[in-house]
Amino acid sequence: MMIRVGYDIAFDCVQPTPMITMLNIHFSRASDMIRPDHLLTQPSVPVSSYRDSFGNWCSRLVAPAGRMRLTSDALVRDSGLPDPVHPAAMQHPVQTLPAETLMFLLGSRYCETDRLSDFAWSRFGHLQGWARVQAICDFVHGHISFGYQHARATRTAWEAFQEGVGVCRDFAHLALTLCRCSNIPARYCTGYLGDIGVPPDPAPMDFSGWFEAYLGNQWHVFDARHNTPRIGRVPIAYGRDAADVAITNTFGPNTLAGFRVWTDAVADDAAWEPA
Repeated sequence: MMIRVGYDIAFDCVQPTPMITMLNIHFSRASDMIRPDHLLTQPSVPVSSYRDSFGNWCSRLVAPAGRMRLTSDALVRDSGLPDPVHPAAMQHPVQTLPAETLMFLLGSRYCETDRLSDFAWSRFGHLQGWARVQAICDFVHGHISFGYQHARATRTAWEAFQEGVGVCRDFAHLALTLCRCSNIPARYCTGYLGDIGVPPDPAPMDFSGWFEAYLGNQWHVFDARHNTPRIGRVPIAYGRDAADVAITNTFGPNTLAGFRVWTDAVADDAAWEPA
């Protein structure tokens, strides 16, 4: 199947404003790109790119005073299969984990392992591997009530645990923090996830947040908000938490003037029509 993904984001800047964006599809899906996800700016400005310490593709630009529009419209090949499920995937003893996974055992900006460790061991300590991560997802899915009206950029995993409300990033932050507390490396993921194979959500499309846990020598997708395997997940970036994968960082006063995201399964004859 093919999935059309893209965005149209606008900022009003009162002065020339440096920006860092993290909007390109993750390199792990490079071979699936049918139409590339080039970042286009209106007005046109120079854009340079680099990889951050997690391997995510970042772009730098300076938005002039006035309206700055960022757009992309890509086409991605996808298997059309739900997220893989591997119930036999085992947890690694910490001493045998690959060195590159160890940072994902530690606390981070939004993930206070020190405050949730006792709860994690008391609630999930009798389980191992995939069963432990799934039990964590089951708990978080039932514990947090989803609602866009609950969105707060500063909410941490501990606060989501205490408040019981949040959006997709809060589900991911709490679940991955509980995994880390249980000695399972877990990383935050952001990307595209449309209503493919499920009833359409009447709310406007947005980027999505989920997490991956390291079990059985590989990373596995988990989604505590939906808590069911989904079709058509297209990653953009990975990090310790949402602070590492912000889609835009701006360095000056500005106002978000427009925000539209699309993630749609398309037929061959519709693939080249404007979004």
